[in-house]
Amino acid sequence: MLRALLITLVFASSPAFASGIVISVQGQTSGEITIDLFEDIAPNHVKQIITLVNEGFYNGVSFHRVIDGFMAQTGDVQYGNISGNLKRAGMGGSKLPDLVAEFSDINYDRGIVGMARSQDPNSANSQFFIMFSEGSFLNSKYTVIGKVVKGLDVLDMIKKGDGQSGSISGDPDFMENVSSFK
Repeated sequence: MLRALLITLVFASSPAFASGIVISVQGQTSGEITIDLFEDIAPNHVKQIITLVNEGFYNGVSFHRVIDGFMAQTGDVQYGNISGNLKRAGMGGSKLPDLVAEFSDINYDRGIVGMARSQDPNSANSQFFIMFSEGSFLNSKYTVIGKVVKGLDVLDMIKKGDGQSGSISGDPDFMENVSSFK
C-alpha cells in the first residue's frame, strides 16, 4: 500500500506532458498548424520537443527544406533562425542530446510529423518534418512524434523549395511562435 502511494506521488509530482503544439507560421503564408503529439509512442522525442518549445527555441526558426508533394522540414534551432545566416540551416540541432530512435508502426500519411535525423537512426535532436502526402518508405525508419489536426491548408501554402533538395530560395516561411498545450 505504501509503495503504491509513493509511486502515485512520484508520478503526480512529475511534469506533465503537453498533448500538442501550435505553430504560428509567417512569411509568404501565415496561419496556424496544430499538432497532437504522441507521447505514448515517442515519449523521449516528445519530451525534447516540448522542452525546446517551452524554452522558446523554435520561435523564429525557418522551414529550411520544403519538397512539394513530400514534406516541410524545420526545427534547426542552431542554424535555422531567420535572424541569422541561414546558409547552414538544416545542419544543426540543439544543445540537448541526440535521441535513441522510438520507431513505431504508424504509417507516414499526410499530416504525420516525424523527427529528422542523419544516417544514424539515433541522431534525431530538434528538427522535424510534416508530411504533405503519404510516404510509406519512411515507415519504421524515422520516429513519428505526432499528427497535424488543424492547419493542413496552412501547411500546403508553405513556400516550396527548389529541386530535389527542397532548399529555399530567398526568404523562407518560418515558425514565428510555437506554444504547447495540454
